[in-house]
Order: sequence, then structure tokens, then C-alpha cells
Amino acid sequence: MSEGAIDENEMARHVRLALTEYFSDLEGEEPGCGLYDMVMNCVEKPLIEMVLVQVGGNQSRAAAMLGINRNTLRKKMLQHGIE
Repeated sequence: MSEGAIDENEMARHVRLALTEYFSDLEGEEPGCGLYDMVMNCVEKPLIEMVLVQVGGNQSRAAAMLGINRNTLRKKMLQHGIE
């Protein structure tokens, strides 16, 4: 693994920590519906942005790195307002 990379377990730990804080902030209240979509959207945008930075904006390379096709990447970029 390259220097500065976060392994899957470390990433999972950060997600768990963020969710623990989220539920703590609710102070016992039920979260609104759509928690799955909320979390996925919070993760997906920075993931796409960081991959695009890593590949110098090359959408074909970014899509390959993400394991999705270029059209799907473009659709997700549009959804998240990523240029």
C-alpha cells in the first residue's frame, strides 16, 4: 500500500466513528428515513472528487479506478455537482 493510503479497516473505523457521533448527536431521537442514501451520498461525492484529483481529471481513468463505466461516473458527477 502506498504511503498515506488508508486500508479498508481504517476507512471502516472512520465510518463507524462518524456514525457513532451522528447517533450521539441525535440524543435518542430516531434518524430520519433514508439513512443509507444519506451516508452513501456523503461518501460518494468526496470519493469521486479525490479519485478525479488523483488521475488529473481523466474521467476514463477515474471510472476504471472506481470500477464503474464512464457514463455512470458522468451521471454521478452531475448528481453531485462535480465539474
